[in-house]
Amino acid sequence: MSNYLFSEILFSQGLFSDGLLGKNFYIIPITLLLPLTAALVVLQANPYQALVVRGILGAIAALVYALFGAADVALTEALVGTMLSITLYAIAVRSSMNMRLGILDSDSKSASESGSEYSPESPFTAALRAALKAHHMRLELVTYDNAAALQAALIAKEIHTAYDSKRFLKTRIEALYSILKTVDSPATANLTYLDLSRPLAQPLPAQPSDQTDQNLQEERP
Repeated sequence: MSNYLFSEILFSQGLFSDGLLGKNFYIIPITLLLPLTAALVVLQANPYQALVVRGILGAIAALVYALFGAADVALTEALVGTMLSITLYAIAVRSSMNMRLGILDSDSKSASESGSEYSPESPFTAALRAALKAHHMRLELVTYDNAAALQAALIAKEIHTAYDSKRFLKTRIEALYSILKTVDSPATANLTYLDLSRPLAQPLPAQPSDQTDQNLQEERP
């Protein structure tokens, strides 16, 4: 029944005025590209390739709208449905598909001088980049002045992973913890997962000093 209604719509629009093999028969294969391209978007594992296929899907949809005489809808699909959405998707993918690794500034300076752990050519950094690249992610190094600032940044969710001066690697994201476990490096031997959904231990209140106790006693009647 649905095929019959679809054919009636095509004939009413004059698309099949010369029969099934008429001059407008090319619209059918172009229209069939829509579900095929949509399936390719869903099946893509690489997010950047999915954005490219999404652009192709939008172009085909705009072409189909134009062929059916809806030029205004085709223009809206091309400008808003395709260009704007792909721009927003690209910004979201680029900002989310990276791991921010917090390190100490002193360690970073010593590494740049000696060419050790934090330099781009070091085995540790190269192993991290290789593990993340397999998941289409990038590595971003963020430096902090001291260990307290590094720990605070991890708790405040400014970074995803922290590597302190004691060579402990901490991450607050469970998916990154699974990825980092596969890295063949001595640094990942001290890898821990920090679950921020659980309440952290609160520090004990400071004990009042002797001067404070004396002032309280003087204020009493």
